[in-house]
Amino acid sequence: QVQLVESGGGSVQAGGSLRLSCAVFGYAYWRYSYCMGWFRQVPGKEREGVAAIDSGGRTKYAEFARGRFTISQDNGENTLYLQMNSLKLEDTAMYYCAAVPNPAACGQTISPGRFSIWGQGTQVTVSS
Repeated sequence: QVQLVESGGGSVQAGGSLRLSCAVFGYAYWRYSYCMGWFRQVPGKEREGVAAIDSGGRTKYAEFARGRFTISQDNGENTLYLQMNSLKLEDTAMYYCAAVPNPAACGQTISPGRFSIWGQGTQVTVSS
């Protein structure tokens, strides 16, 4: 059974940076054909897509993330990353990584409903 484990969250001042990691544990039969993504959620709001990357390395970003966040993957280490720069107060949220054995899920919108495997999240808190 595949598990996704996020790390790298924490507290940072506005304007600072954090790098989130998502380690993939277990045999992933879909490791050559997938979409993986980062999502975030604050209490009382719906989970929203941040960025996604497919098995071909194609990336997609939410508008708020474009230019500040970078999604990447290290297939040798089975790890997904999210580099977050120029963090803002409104970036405060629980961040989750997710995966689905379907590259098409990295489509026009990064929709949580398209993803079937989820990590437990890592908290990011941005303060002034």
